[in-house]
Amino acid sequence: MTPLGQAEQAALGAVFLDPGQLDHLSSWLQPDHFSRPTHEALYAAMLKLRADGHPATTTDTGEPVPLTWLTDTVQEASTHVRGLTASYAHALVAACPRPVHAPVYGRMVLEGAIHRSVAQYATRLHQAARADGIRGGVEETLHHAQILSDILTDLAHRWGTKPRPMQPPAPSAPSARQPQPVDEEILADEVFLLGCLSMRPDQLRDVVEWLHPDDFADASHQHVYRSLGALHHRGEPIDPLTVLWETQRRGALADGTLDTERVLRICDPQAYSGSAEYFGERLVKASLVRTAAASAREVRALADAEHLAPGRLIGYALNALGPLDDVRRRWRTASQGEAKPLRPADRPGQSPPAARIDAARSRSRHQLTTATPAATAEPAASCPTAPARGHRRSRL
Repeated sequence: MTPLGQAEQAALGAVFLDPGQLDHLSSWLQPDHFSRPTHEALYAAMLKLRADGHPATTTDTGEPVPLTWLTDTVQEASTHVRGLTASYAHALVAACPRPVHAPVYGRMVLEGAIHRSVAQYATRLHQAARADGIRGGVEETLHHAQILSDILTDLAHRWGTKPRPMQPPAPSAPSARQPQPVDEEILADEVFLLGCLSMRPDQLRDVVEWLHPDDFADASHQHVYRSLGALHHRGEPIDPLTVLWETQRRGALADGTLDTERVLRICDPQAYSGSAEYFGERLVKASLVRTAAASAREVRALADAEHLAPGRLIGYALNALGPLDDVRRRWRTASQGEAKPLRPADRPGQSPPAARIDAARSRSRHQLTTATPAATAEPAASCPTAPARGHRRSRL
């Protein structure tokens, strides 16, 4: 028998030997905290007899417990489960080391109930995410994610701790965040979105606030989107060649994640035309479902680790739900249009500030001379400027 099963037997045996222990258990230990239906029925019967004023629950400490306490409890519990006999109740009495330790045994029972509850709701979230992934929705995933979060908060209060995320010292479930098979349609949407952004870089302004690189299922697509975002952030031109160069600078070509032909094919401006915002929403929706499934697997693995104390289990589980909370907030921003106000430099019809243009040009050109004290005193003179109108640059 497992340690949890022995703890349940000891808790019930302690109450059989000393009904007064219910005064220390009834306020926080519930019948559904027991894993076995027989134990649940027996504890529920004890609580009912106590509420009805059974003589055994009113006797003073040290007085003999009437035998009717055991027989009446078994009789009451037998109305809800089959096969329960008085001999099993006597076996529970024999399984109790010390009746005065009933609160400790009850705490063990509660620990097991917390692990089972977390595992149960994590499984439901995983099932909902898989179902939504097939039908292309997010409603069930969002619903069960909220339920799991509420359950963890309630369990934390029941255990007497604050519901705050805790970073585990080491990954408890390395396989939980492993890449999972992705639908080919999602990968096609990612390629199409990157092509749209390459052809019309102004659309980055519509998605960059809520579409993150991790929302792409393919690692190579993440690299291309990071390159697009970096160029957009620095105010530099965006075309297939600049994206290829930025991708190379970030090491994606060196490590074999991407190759030149694939980057140019993805960024071909002649192959794509569409709304980046529409495809961005589809990617965030798919990312939400994938993240929910990964978080559910991680929480389930934590719940199966019986050595974790409830406080740590709840804290680690809340930490595992952190990435899901982030994607959920961004999904609401994308789907409900709760976009942040545009910065003055990003408003339609306005060009980037001159300092930003000069900085981009200075990064794109080699400095042939070193800075002098005079140039330091006058920074504007050190910035390259565009040739005056009407003059042409000499060809080398």
